[in-house]
Amino acid sequence: MFAFHSKYLAPDEEVDKHLDAHRAYLKTLIANNILVCSGPKVPRNGGFILLNALTRTEAEQIMADDPYVIKGIAKYEMIEFDLKSCDEGFRELLK
Repeated sequence: MFAFHSKYLAPDEEVDKHLDAHRAYLKTLIANNILVCSGPKVPRNGGFILLNALTRTEAEQIMADDPYVIKGIAKYEMIEFDLKSCDEGFRELLK
């Protein structure tokens, strides 16, 4: 699995201009069973995304295609981890 946290590189007003495109992109990832969860950090200076991608390369490409990245609004840092323990309900989400 891959966790990403982002840092916004632009003021909130600029981030908000691209929010609809970013959310639409995330919805496509949900539809393809790739996105597990996402949301803005508190305080709102970036966000968090959890992906169930097959490979590191795939995860990197998915995030490179995010409108926030394309427009230079956010920069993501990736954390790859091997899921070992979780609630069964969570595991069902990954199937």
